[in-house]
Amino acid sequence: MRAAQAALVALIVAAAALAGPPARAATPAEHFVQTNIEHGLSILNNKAISDTERRSEFRHFLLGLTDIRRTALFTLGAARRTARPADVNAFVDAFRNYAIAIYQARLSAYSGQQLKVTGSTERAPGDFVVTTLLVDPSRASDRDPIQVDFRVDSKHGKFVVLDASVVGVWLAIEERDQFTAFLAQNNNSVPKLTHHLRELTTKLESGDSANGQASSN
Repeated sequence: MRAAQAALVALIVAAAALAGPPARAATPAEHFVQTNIEHGLSILNNKAISDTERRSEFRHFLLGLTDIRRTALFTLGAARRTARPADVNAFVDAFRNYAIAIYQARLSAYSGQQLKVTGSTERAPGDFVVTTLLVDPSRASDRDPIQVDFRVDSKHGKFVVLDASVVGVWLAIEERDQFTAFLAQNNNSVPKLTHHLRELTTKLESGDSANGQASSN
C-alpha cells in the first residue's frame, strides 16, 4: 500500500513539473491594450467600408483611446512655455489630426497581423508599458515578429494610451525631437510648426506616408 501511495505521489509531482507554472492572468493594462488595439486593427482591416468611413471610424476610436492634448504638449517641448495660449491651442488641434494620420499609417502597414501581449511593466503608479508582438498568422513560424510597446496611463480613473514604440522607437519622443529641430530653424515659431503639421497631415491622408514625417526644413 505504501509503495502504491508513493508511486501515486511521484506521478502527481511529475505531472505538475511537466505542466509548468500556471498561466499568468493578464493585468488590467494588458487587457486594455489587447482589446483596444485589436479593435483598431479590425477597423483598418475592414475592407467592407469606404476609405472615408474607415478614416472617420478610426478617428473616433483613437480619440477615445488616447490623451492627444497631453501628448501634443509633450512633443511641443519647452516652446509651450513661451508661446501664446492661442498658438498652443492651434498646435494641439493640428497635432490631433497629425497623430491620427500617423497612427493610421503605422498600423495600416501591419494589415492582417495579430497582436499578442507578452507582458507589462509599471514605471510609476498608474503608468505602464505594455509589451506586444505583431505576428503574421499566415506564417506557421514567424521568427521575426514586430515588437510594439504601448505606454498607458490610468491616473485619472481610466486607461489612455500616451505613446507607442515600434521596434524600440517611441513615436512621441521622435516627434518631440523633430519638432524641436524645426523650431530651432524657424525662430521658435509655433504657428510655423502648426502649418508644417497641417501639410504633413495632408500628405499622410493622401497615402504619402514617406513624406508625412516631420522634418527640420
